[in-house]
Amino acid sequence: MRRRTILGLGAAAALPWPAVPAVAGTKAGAGITAGAKFRWWWPHGLVDPAEIAREIDQIADAGFAGAEIQDVHHSVRVDLDAAGHGWGTAPWREAVEAALRQAERRGITVDLAVGPSWPAAVPGITPDDPAAAKELVHTVTPFTGGITAAVAPGVFAVQIARLVSAGVLDPTSVRTLTPVDGQVEVTVADGEWLLFTYRIQGSGQEPEGGPHTDPDALVVDHFSAAGTAAIVDAWNRLILTGPIRRLLRQAGGDLFEDSLELESDHTIWTPDLVAAFGRRTGTDLLPLLPVVIAPKGKYLYAFDSDTTNHARDAVSQVLSDLYHEHHLLPLRDFAHSLGLRLRAQPYGLTTDAIRSATLLDVAEGESLGFKNLDDFRVLASARDMAGTTVLSCEAAAYANGAYSTTWNKVLQTMGSVFAGGVNQAVLHGFAYRDAPGAEWPGFAAFSPYNGTGIGYAEAWGPRQPTWRHIRGIAGWFARTQGLLQTGTARADLAFFRQKGWTATGIGAPWATNDGIPVGWTHGFVDEASLALPAATVRGGRLGPPRYRALILDGDVFRSKDHTLGVRAARRLVEFARSGLPTIVVGDWSDAHPVDLKPLVAELLAQPAVRVVADQGGIPAALEALGVHRAVEYERSSLMTVHRVDGDTDLYYLANARHAENRVITAIDQDVWLATTSRTTVPVLLDAWTGERRGIPFTRDGDRVRIRVALQPGQSRLIVFQRARIPVRIRTFTDPPMELTDWDLSVEDWRPDGATAHHLTLTGLVPWSALPELADVSGVGTYRTTIDTATGGRALLSLGKVVDTCRVRLNGRLLPPVDVLEPVADLALRPGRNTVEVEVATTLLNRLRITGPSVFGIAARQGYGLLGPVTLRWYR
Repeated sequence: MRRRTILGLGAAAALPWPAVPAVAGTKAGAGITAGAKFRWWWPHGLVDPAEIAREIDQIADAGFAGAEIQDVHHSVRVDLDAAGHGWGTAPWREAVEAALRQAERRGITVDLAVGPSWPAAVPGITPDDPAAAKELVHTVTPFTGGITAAVAPGVFAVQIARLVSAGVLDPTSVRTLTPVDGQVEVTVADGEWLLFTYRIQGSGQEPEGGPHTDPDALVVDHFSAAGTAAIVDAWNRLILTGPIRRLLRQAGGDLFEDSLELESDHTIWTPDLVAAFGRRTGTDLLPLLPVVIAPKGKYLYAFDSDTTNHARDAVSQVLSDLYHEHHLLPLRDFAHSLGLRLRAQPYGLTTDAIRSATLLDVAEGESLGFKNLDDFRVLASARDMAGTTVLSCEAAAYANGAYSTTWNKVLQTMGSVFAGGVNQAVLHGFAYRDAPGAEWPGFAAFSPYNGTGIGYAEAWGPRQPTWRHIRGIAGWFARTQGLLQTGTARADLAFFRQKGWTATGIGAPWATNDGIPVGWTHGFVDEASLALPAATVRGGRLGPPRYRALILDGDVFRSKDHTLGVRAARRLVEFARSGLPTIVVGDWSDAHPVDLKPLVAELLAQPAVRVVADQGGIPAALEALGVHRAVEYERSSLMTVHRVDGDTDLYYLANARHAENRVITAIDQDVWLATTSRTTVPVLLDAWTGERRGIPFTRDGDRVRIRVALQPGQSRLIVFQRARIPVRIRTFTDPPMELTDWDLSVEDWRPDGATAHHLTLTGLVPWSALPELADVSGVGTYRTTIDTATGGRALLSLGKVVDTCRVRLNGRLLPPVDVLEPVADLALRPGRNTVEVEVATTLLNRLRITGPSVFGIAARQGYGLLGPVTLRWYR
């Protein structure tokens, strides 16, 4: 087909930004927008309701969508009066009510955590309560020849096993003994033997950073109905007053549960596990106990056969099922009864996070704990197959980042995280104004961390100089997330996973190393997501993401073991019969269990299936199957997200890091994008200003070529629409002119108020290099003049700025500039023009002086307008 380059188009309609869809029983998106939220740190109920209302105003005025209340106070080393003001007390409820009432007025939402801090916990239960978290305590006694041993009351099983070598047992030797009159007596053959005893007890785990309540709260059993019933009972007793119930329906957003950080010095357990294992697997768990005990998460023994991993995986799957059936689903129903969605981080243990994400209203990951973008894609793929909209991220928590985290760093992080399928940020976090013992600039949840070190980022809010520029950042989040929440996701390839685990850093190596760098996109499926109603093949493509091919490899968590569930294998055969291109990696002649072998043979016989020796053969197999990527470009660090709404294609393009430590550089290259319609045209949506601009492109059938230039972490939003909009082509008329002479006025933020500094600069250097400003944090205004006889248009490129900035021309505030590439468009009048660049910093440099015991160890940050600043005229 003839290619044509389009340079000028007509006017366009605005892209509608959707409200987050409501779930059954909730209000229809009342006040819920696509904007980012804050995790809102409270020092219990030691808060003033009037101040709570003011802080809701601050969040709303800044342009954010909501706040999640969290009782977290690792920085506080004094008594916070858990009895009088702790989680669930009258003052705490009064503050929650104030937050909800003001949020209702302002049209934002308030989310509530399931319990005080994390993991989910409730006050008023003892470790031995059926609702409390449990652990399996074991003893091991070596012996030879025989042994007679007393059995303590409460022991539920006694076993012996022969030790083959260090840490290795003979599975055929395991015997469960029945005590007689409180003791066991056994004679064995030659060799080294072990006597095991097992007892179930409460773990006594408390939520992080307590005490939060009086009596102390204890973590609940996440695998039993009793644990979830205790949560619901605590809410009904302690939280759900009539006004709060009403306000939750008007201004509540999510009921939130943090990650599964269950801890035990012994083995995490639930009393029904043995019986549930038998019901669900048809196998007795008792003979397997020696190889599944894992004090502090570390396995002690293995069998001298391949039974070990299968036993451990089966236990993990049963625990996962119990977690879903007894915890997530009842908690989701409870949330819906209050008009809330259930949002949760379904990882931390070896549970099936893919299935969890298909059950949740909103699944959530985290930028701190996830090791790479595939950890997010695991959850995003489940969301897409389940037909929900949002994947959330606990965003921008950095170790030792308190009061030194820049928005430049946050946006670079999020630019990549959004490329992993996330479309909602819950920023970590907004801090309540004050708390007992807190020093300037106020209470912060994690700093000083446990009373000494620099803590986790961050304590956003008006205490931060950069808050002066926050509306531009909030707008970037809202527009980016708005596009990423529109329509449904599309991806090229689905990688089958035998386990739905995430937060592991284990993804799809070929895709990461070779596929993504040239345009391939991918997701993950497992047996649970392939059992969903939407997991069907139409037109040779799978599910709502319209996967173009499915790739089956061995179990990446078990040394590429050639196994998968029989139900999943049947689905793969069904898909291949329906024409889904499928690539099988490796020699599956050793597939197991036995029932799997005929299904694998049937799969390999399908015309749509190709076998490759290893993942290096994937590209050739895709080519042989006629599968091509939707996006294509020369090898680079570019990543894309594609969504479709009717015949509107929406693309997010980012110069992204797959993992945090990967170095990337600026890119400037052609990119081919597939379109649903051949009559739509690409429009650039500026995430900073909301402006829509036509862009030059070349069309070839259903593909369009555009030019993309991005700094590290930077992103672009592209919308294909029918309505046309002009393309503005700049022609630069002169070489860049560097601006070096500036007057600088600085607001020096101190505990006793701000003071002023005034300097004249003939070159741009960091504040830390100027004696007057070396330890100053605050807001600086740089002023210079531009004289021009005729006026005209020019681009002002600011170069490097630390941290945020905004630009005024002749006293008029210009639209927000991109933090990662700050460039302002100037309309200069004839004569003298005044340009002002206002720069805001972190608080670190001042805190090094006011709080040296905590922050003195940190190096100064190089603040300011660092440039080079250039002016380039254009027409």
